[in-house]
Amino acid sequence: MPTGYQIDYPAETYFLTFQVVNWVDIFTRKIYRDIILDSFSFCRKEKGLQLWGYVLMTNHVHCIMRAKEGNLPDLIHDFKRFTASKIIKTINQVAESRRDWMIKRFEFAAKYNSRNSQHQFWRHETMLN
Repeated sequence: MPTGYQIDYPAETYFLTFQVVNWVDIFTRKIYRDIILDSFSFCRKEKGLQLWGYVLMTNHVHCIMRAKEGNLPDLIHDFKRFTASKIIKTINQVAESRRDWMIKRFEFAAKYNSRNSQHQFWRHETMLN
């Protein structure tokens, strides 16, 4: 199993899929979708993300993107790290009926991956299509 995504040409455009661990259907709630959309917007304005299109599904995101500066792996890393942290923090702050179940899924996934401390939100192997 891959331990991460491999982008051979960081200045090129890629079709990527970011999957939530255990296919947790987190994006059925607007509050979590907005975190993704706000992060896309920030990355476009501040980090040079060129986002040609995206589809936000209940448990994964498809997108066509490129980094103006040719640093797509770094941009993806920052995007995934920020959104994971923000979503987990939000789960713990709002009235979320599935809070315990979701947090347990993210904790369980982190137990089996040395790259995480307490929670793993995104699968590490981003799908390149």
